[in-house]
Parts: sequence; C-alpha cells; structure tokens
Amino acid sequence: MNLCTIPLRNLRRKPLKNLLLALVLTLGVAAITALFGVSRVVGESLEKKLTAYGANILVTPRSEKLTVSYGGLALGDMLYGLEYLDEAAAQKAIDGIALRENVSVVAPKLVVPAESGGTALAVVGVRFDRERLLKGYWSLTGTWPASDSQILLGSHAAVRLGGAAGPLAPGGAVRISGRDLTVSGVLAETGGDDDNAAFATLPLAQSLAGLPGKANLLEVAALCAGCPIEDIVAQLAAALPHTEVKALRQVVEQRMYSVHFVKNMALAVSLVILLTACAMVAASMLSSVNERVREIGLLRSLGFSRGAVFSLFSFEALLLGLASGLAGHLFGFTATGPILSALHAEGATPGFSLAALALTAAAISLVSVLSSLFPAWKASRVDPSQALVSL
Repeated sequence: MNLCTIPLRNLRRKPLKNLLLALVLTLGVAAITALFGVSRVVGESLEKKLTAYGANILVTPRSEKLTVSYGGLALGDMLYGLEYLDEAAAQKAIDGIALRENVSVVAPKLVVPAESGGTALAVVGVRFDRERLLKGYWSLTGTWPASDSQILLGSHAAVRLGGAAGPLAPGGAVRISGRDLTVSGVLAETGGDDDNAAFATLPLAQSLAGLPGKANLLEVAALCAGCPIEDIVAQLAAALPHTEVKALRQVVEQRMYSVHFVKNMALAVSLVILLTACAMVAASMLSSVNERVREIGLLRSLGFSRGAVFSLFSFEALLLGLASGLAGHLFGFTATGPILSALHAEGATPGFSLAALALTAAAISLVSVLSSLFPAWKASRVDPSQALVSL
C-alpha cells in the first residue's frame, strides 16, 4: 500500500458516487469543448454571411482634388491626375498577398457618366457574379443582366428615365449614350446611391468609356476574424502601389462585434460550467474527508505525514480530472459535427488534435486539483489521537 494504490482503492470503494462525479465533470468538459468548436465555426460562418452586406475595404487610384472658387462663387471640386486601375493586374496582385484566404470577394467597378434622352445618370460597370455576393440585400423585379445588351436600373433611375410614361419596367428599352439596351430588372429601393444608378456589365461600361480592362474602384470584402484588418490593408497597399486602400472602420467594427459576441457568449457559458464543476469536486472531496476521518487517523498513526495525506486527496482529484478531461474532450469533439449540422452552420468542422486533447486533460486535471485544495488541507489537519478515540 503506497501513495498511488491508496487513491485508486478509495476511488473503487464508492464506485457509484465517484462515477456520478466523473460523469458531471465529463459532461462539463464535453460541453465546453463543443461550445468552443461550434463558436469558432459559427463565428467564421457569420462573418462570411455578413459579406453580403457590403465591402469593408475600398481600393481606389490616387488622385488630387482641388476645390475651385472665385469671387465668392464656389465652382465645386475638380479632380486632376486621375488614373484607372488595370482590372487584371489588380486581381493578380490581390491573389498574391499572404492573407488572400481572408479575402472573400473582390468586386471591380467602373463608374461612367452617361445620358439618356437628356437625363444624366451614372452607369456602374460591375461583375454581377461578384456583386451579388457583395450585395446580398439587393432585391429586384425581373432578372439579372445576362449580356452586354442588358442593364439593371435602380428604383429612382427607372422613374427618371421613364418620364411621364411612368417608371421603366423589366423588358423595356432604353437608349444610353447611343446604345440601345434592354432593362432586364429594376432594383427595389435601397435608400442609398444604388437607387440612382444604372448597373451594366463591366465590359459594357468599359466600352462606353473607351477604357477596356480598366476600373476606378475595387470593393473588397475581407474576413478579419483571423487577423487584424490592418494587416490585410497593409498587404493590399504593398501589392497595389499608387492606390489608396481604406478600411471602412464602422463596417469592420460591426462585423467584429457580431463575431466576438458569439465567442464571448461561449466563453461565459464555459466559465459557468467550469465553476459548477469545481464546486461539485470540492463538495464531493469535502464529504469524502468527513466520511474518512477514522481512516485518516489510522494513516497518521502509521506514520503518514500531513503532506502525504494531503497528497492522497490531491492525487484522487488528479485522477478524476484526468479521466474526465480525456473522456469529455473526445465526447465534445464527437458532438461538434452533429451540432453544427443542426445549426446549419457553414464552415469546416475543426479537426481532431492530440495537442488539444492533452491540453484539455491537463487543464481539467489542474482545475480538479485546485478544487480539492481545501478538502485536502482539511484532511491533513485531522488529529490522529482524536480520530483513534472515536474507533
């Protein structure tokens, strides 16, 4: 009989009680493991879905702006030194940055001033497959433009171009800058600049402006949960010299708040579960000390020091925590997949890691030992003479 066999024998002596305690710890660890796995995937999935509400980085060519006024008459702002982005070169540069996997959508645009029947409007050339990912909140009547002969109108632009005959509807014809085009669809009112614009395919806008392959704006939707947005901006600025790369701080902060809320909620729930498990371990060990006063007295009379008695109870808690940590992590990892499926979360299920298993087992073992400190200390303070008198 030694310091190793005594705790094992004590754990076997009351199997039901110790099994229930181990089950509580195991379920707590499983819940924490599953929560962290689910919160990570749900956070990433949430941020990807938030890209449908617009870009969070803008890339524009550098230009100089001069405010013109004379004699108290303001003539407005004048841009000079205006350049354009080469769409293919810019896309290639973005594809080459180290954090490319954090870039969800790159949507090039070319804004072209145009007129239709004496009405001025802006034609925005876009790649509709990317624009639909970036503007998931868009709703339209009709269909998306499928060719360079079709155009998509904002709600206010349809009213202005329709004139007295009423708003233009899908299927209607419109002549813009000498081009006969068909209205494929009309956007529902968004309350923003989109309402006053006409959206065409990027090649059509480039043809109207005489700027093949050019763009004057790149809207980038970046996933910034895995790294600071400043890192992505810095890499984009380095890859695209002579451009201005700006992060839309308000958009970034709103998205990160949503992601952090999910993770912080999981952390708070995990702490509550962990504290509950600690209280259960402490209460069980304290009850065990009160039940084993005579046994402790015999051990002390046989020569066991206070430190040895303290070690006995700490070792029991260590074994309990180690077994619960291993079983709980495996059970929680197994449950993560079905939980994510039930939540319809989009994202890769976290892979199994031996390092995470070892870290969980070590952490729960430490927590279990810390929870047993007071009961173990109380056991070590039992007076052997008083314990033996009660025999």
